[in-house]
Amino acid sequence: MPSIDEVRAQLTGPGAPFEITEEEVLGEKLPVFKNRARSLRELLQGTARHDGKEYLVMGPRRLRFEDTRARVASTARALAELHGVGKGDRVAILAANGPEWVIAFWATVSLGGIVSALNGWWTRDEIEYGVGLSEPKLLIGDARRLERLGGANPGVPVVEIESGFDALERHAPSADLPETEIAEDDPAVILFTSGTTGRPKGAVASHRGVVGFTSQQIARGAIMAVSSGRIPGPDAPQQCALTTAPLFHLSGLYAVCVMNAVTGGKLVFREGRFDAGDVLRLIEEEKVTQWTPFGSMLHRVVEHPDLAKRDLSSMQNTGFGGAPASEDVQAKARGAFPSASGNLGMGYGSSETVAVVAQITGDEFEAHPTSVGEPAPTMQVEIRDAQGDLLPEGQEGEIFVRSAYTILEYWRNPEATAKTLLPGRWLATGDIGRFEGGRLYINSRARDLILRAGENIYPVEIENRLDGHPQVAEVAVVGVDHPELGQEVKAIVVPVPGTDPDVEALRSFCAETLAPFKVPSQIEIRREPMPRNAVGKILKNVLTGEAEQQFVEE
Repeated sequence: MPSIDEVRAQLTGPGAPFEITEEEVLGEKLPVFKNRARSLRELLQGTARHDGKEYLVMGPRRLRFEDTRARVASTARALAELHGVGKGDRVAILAANGPEWVIAFWATVSLGGIVSALNGWWTRDEIEYGVGLSEPKLLIGDARRLERLGGANPGVPVVEIESGFDALERHAPSADLPETEIAEDDPAVILFTSGTTGRPKGAVASHRGVVGFTSQQIARGAIMAVSSGRIPGPDAPQQCALTTAPLFHLSGLYAVCVMNAVTGGKLVFREGRFDAGDVLRLIEEEKVTQWTPFGSMLHRVVEHPDLAKRDLSSMQNTGFGGAPASEDVQAKARGAFPSASGNLGMGYGSSETVAVVAQITGDEFEAHPTSVGEPAPTMQVEIRDAQGDLLPEGQEGEIFVRSAYTILEYWRNPEATAKTLLPGRWLATGDIGRFEGGRLYINSRARDLILRAGENIYPVEIENRLDGHPQVAEVAVVGVDHPELGQEVKAIVVPVPGTDPDVEALRSFCAETLAPFKVPSQIEIRREPMPRNAVGKILKNVLTGEAEQQFVEE
């Protein structure tokens, strides 16, 4: 069997199906896939090869690919004729996951418009901020989220999904997709950063960027399939993704919605708050093959009494989104979904990188569980010190990324853009990491670093240790001020229901594997769930009292 490196060279070399070449992108010579779609609309048109298969499923509503394209074409015509949406205009979407979100997305980008993906967990103040910043021609929202405006006029026309979206879908039932000229580097999507510190910024992704995400993932999938000898046959069952990752986040929009349109996969949505029992039901009934849990989702599924009662054998792929997972959390995922254990994986990327920076799955992940893998095809990654100088393998520093897919800018924020997008279109990620054996390891966000008496302490290392304690359900580690040491380590622990962990026992557990200066000097037992944002990241600034919870729990 050829090695992965040999297969990669064969599949990405001259004349190969995933040939990588170099082209000028926004003034820089960058690696790109030679054979690629030139816009998101072209990707959507390409879904005709999947006609007859289901694409969008929610409750009794089941739309095939051809049904979806027809509704997208009608909605695009309605956006143009009724609301004046054209190239470069924004359409804001404020809604729970569902077919309407997906149709509104495809309709907007097919017109050359820009989707302003508003965070569905935002409060009134944040909604008004997002609308004010992106200045959309139209706001499409569901009743529950529009109610958060308290009757206030958002300053733009509004279509409520429950009462008005059907008219858009049926406006021009025989319409074709728009023919507006779209350039690869035209803006397509504004994804808002999580806003864990300060106001969210609008990361602007181009058509090239989102298309590049799919090209990169398909190429990597082909490389892994050929190198392992596990190439799916023509009779392989349709892939099916349970879509609990929010569509206003890259893990939901790019990795699930757009990706499955390209590969012919089915998206299954569910209504209401996260319900572990209902997730298990849908995996069994819809034969779900792919699910990416966020935050505490996996823990809730693992602890649910229906876990052993449901047939979960359809599951082929699972991984982690929002943040790296400890080895103990990985073990829980393998135990819950044994049929997917060989394909367990993790990807590293952000709203700013658009495409995946590095990725690891299967045996490689099991052998290197603390790594996020090798850089993905067409991605350039460097580790630099505080002066911006390149660091050798093994040394930690800030991670810098460059590709043809990086965001164009932060929407109407040139100062933040200049700090993040550096000369040569290198992106300063703000993450701390290192290379070992060609694989990337991530330790922490730079702002999360704890400095105790001159020692750098990465919270994730302590969090991973406490994750392995049988009485710990959730944990967050933060730095707190100390008059002599500068900072000391504090752990905030949510115990497993029905347990009462002893603080000294937790310290002793940490001391078994961690240096003394890393052992938390303070441990707080918290009985409520951790405050999280919509993609499952723990809001440490809320835990420390530096900020108030700004998200509406869903």
